Amino acid sequence: MKRQMSTWLLGSMALFAAVLCFRAAESSWAWATGRQDPVLLPLEGDLNVHDPVIAKEGDTYYLFCTGGRAGEGIIPVRTSKDMRKWTFAGYALKDLPEWAKKEVPKARNAWAPDISYFNGKFHLYYSISSFGVNDSAIGLATNKTLNPASPDYQWVDEGMVVRSRPESTDWNAIDPNIAIEDENNVWLAWGSFWGGIQLHRIDPRTGKFPAEDTRFYTLCSRERLKPHVTPPVEGAVEAPFLVRRNGYWYLFVSYDFCCRGPKSDYKVVVGRSKSITGPYLDRNGKPLLEGGGTLVIEAATGKWRGAGHNAVYQENGVDYFLFHSYPAEGKGSQLFISTMVWEDGWPRVARLP
Repeated sequence: MKRQMSTWLLGSMALFAAVLCFRAAESSWAWATGRQDPVLLPLEGDLNVHDPVIAKEGDTYYLFCTGGRAGEGIIPVRTSKDMRKWTFAGYALKDLPEWAKKEVPKARNAWAPDISYFNGKFHLYYSISSFGVNDSAIGLATNKTLNPASPDYQWVDEGMVVRSRPESTDWNAIDPNIAIEDENNVWLAWGSFWGGIQLHRIDPRTGKFPAEDTRFYTLCSRERLKPHVTPPVEGAVEAPFLVRRNGYWYLFVSYDFCCRGPKSDYKVVVGRSKSITGPYLDRNGKPLLEGGGTLVIEAATGKWRGAGHNAVYQENGVDYFLFHSYPAEGKGSQLFISTMVWEDGWPRVARLP
């Protein structure tokens, strides 16, 4: 018996030593190659978020998302000092502007905002629409600061940027995202279902389309079996987000369906291009214009469903990947933030539990 125990103990110690050696070797390999595994940040506070995007001013992160109610406040704002603990901080806008009420009477709040800083002020683009139609518009508000305690804090309505109409437009004017190439070249991407993801140059002075440039670029689309159905039963692509890294532009988009709770099958895919106007190809060389896309994240099993509508925030050499997902049991949607690592020129993020 003692011999058996001794043998078992020696075997266990040998196994433990082997595990330690493996982990040490793995750690040394990671250090030598620079490879790191992405991790989900431990978040707390008010995380009931849909379509997140963040910016930082001073020592505070500001998160904007879909939601609110016209007349009571739209575009919820949450703040954090460390990107981990989030506190509800009211709404960016008190109400829909009058032009939005007239253009899209069915709109009840604002969707999928995008926050960016150029030409000396913050630009808040947002979507005005109703579910399942492309009778939509993208609006713009600007502010010198995101800090409500500042005397300069005031959101200024800059009006409508782009409009889609069912009778004349084969794309949907929602889900805006600004990409800044340089101070003179600013771009707006947008789109949901229908003709897919669009891109147009922005005049940095106005935040709107320049009169002398009328060209639209289609960056991503998916085949539609019944294109005249509203909404289309195929062609599920939306929520573009453009990121520049190491000579490439990366286009993140969400495929399939959000907003169905546990039945949501949202996922994020990516393609890249040397030019911001495309063409964007996935890792296998398939164009995103033909429905290609390298998978970044999905949530089809476990505790969460339908991971999507991402944003990327870059700070001090670290890339953060924001998105929302739906609990497999329960209601609402929740904010997630993962670090994002790059391997062979392609992004990798942490998986959901």
